[in-house]
Amino acid sequence: MATKTRFAPDRGLTSRMVLVMFLIGLLAVAFIAALIAFVPTQSLPIVLIIAALILGAQFFFSDKIATFAMGAREVSPEQAPELHAIVDRLCAMANMPKPRVAISDTPVPNAFATGRNPNNAVICVTTGLMRNSNLTKEEVEGVLAHELSHVAHRDVLVITIASFLGILAGMVARMAFWFGLGGDRRNDRDGNAAMAQLVIMLVSIVTYAISFLLVRALSRYRELAADRAGAHLTGNPMALASALQKITGDMAKIPQQDLRAAEPYNAFYFAPALASKESLMALLATHPSTEKRVEQLIKISDQLGSNQISR
Repeated sequence: MATKTRFAPDRGLTSRMVLVMFLIGLLAVAFIAALIAFVPTQSLPIVLIIAALILGAQFFFSDKIATFAMGAREVSPEQAPELHAIVDRLCAMANMPKPRVAISDTPVPNAFATGRNPNNAVICVTTGLMRNSNLTKEEVEGVLAHELSHVAHRDVLVITIASFLGILAGMVARMAFWFGLGGDRRNDRDGNAAMAQLVIMLVSIVTYAISFLLVRALSRYRELAADRAGAHLTGNPMALASALQKITGDMAKIPQQDLRAAEPYNAFYFAPALASKESLMALLATHPSTEKRVEQLIKISDQLGSNQISR
């Protein structure tokens, strides 16, 4: 998936994306079969139309939805010359199209990339990151290389599509709870409508839970893959490790209300706004632990150093 750029291909990421999409596909078939079996004929077209609209919006407008949700605005080279210069250099190094560049006005120091393919991508940096005097130019470059690798690997598209089933299942569960999708209970003497409604809710909840865990597992791995690809592109993994530690440390200085406002978008960010070290919560996390990411980058640095010595 990344052969057209100079970002290091990642077979582990590719195989995991294929596996997750396959499992999500099987789950979607089972979920749709349950809807056909238990949702009344008059209600099913409404559910399918809403599903098609959600999928279409996610696929074609994911970049606009993400930037709007995070209050980001696109900036020109004249408005942000240093930021554009870094992106220009990295895109030339990676041999990839330059994405649109945006800035999000939030004190949380972070960055993210979105878009269904390299030609429709947006890379966004927060004002909290741009104004962070602790970060060097090399460290900012490492962060942006990490984000550009998401675009090159096309894992943003896979995450977007994989997340669709969970969104749909959650919506169906709410519709079943509030409006009832099991038929008219007022004229149902045998309780079949109530039973159908309960089945729909349970199937939707199970579908949501399984898709949620699959997407989170893929999300954690894609962050490690982006770290590897960004480190190899710049040839400076320790700058990326240093940026990661500084950004994670700076999160503690951000007001809790700002962190909680940013938390719903953790899957997009370079580093999560709020993270838990508890083992159970780690299974639900969008990112691997900072310690694990830094450890990987140290190993890459040692490997690059060994290669240079051998030459």
